Amino acid sequence: MDPQLTALMINCTLKPSPAESSTHVLGEQILAELAEHGVVGDRIRAVDHDIRPGVMTDMGDGDEWPELRARVLAADIVVFATPTWLGQASSVAQRVLERLDAELSETDEQGRPSLFDKVAIAAVVGNEDGAHHIAAVLFQALDDVGFSLPAQGSVYWNGEAMHKTDYKDLPSTPEKVAQSTKTAAANAAHLARALKIQPYSA
Repeated sequence: MDPQLTALMINCTLKPSPAESSTHVLGEQILAELAEHGVVGDRIRAVDHDIRPGVMTDMGDGDEWPELRARVLAADIVVFATPTWLGQASSVAQRVLERLDAELSETDEQGRPSLFDKVAIAAVVGNEDGAHHIAAVLFQALDDVGFSLPAQGSVYWNGEAMHKTDYKDLPSTPEKVAQSTKTAAANAAHLARALKIQPYSA
């Protein structure tokens, strides 16, 4: 019997709830495709939380990262979703990556890095170029802290330069984005299931 898998989408939009977010839309589409593979989805809008600057698991003084960290550790797949601003990931995305840096010194009960056996998908959306660069930066950082990366595990949409149309306002999902979403979700679920059955050794 296949093991039950869970996914957590971390939405790194700059827009607090309940504002509409193109990053949310793309992230939810990925969760929907993961659900087709039996993966139960959860989501965090990081900007809604007090995530203190720093590179420790708990920065104290009202820091909400420890609670969010527990949800990351409970997930098999993390969908790391960010908008594009000035050709870069959002400042919120950078803050989350910096907090994940603490996992380099954290281990599980077998003495393995805490994020081993977890899979990451990168999702990038914006009205300017930069998606490939952002995915590369995200994947390097996520791999550094212990995530595994599925084949073709990034999904992105770049709007036409100098135009105002947002991803959330499109009348339908572009075919290439839909194809990329299906592929990333299928490969992430496959890899997460394989790692669940046969984890990395200590």
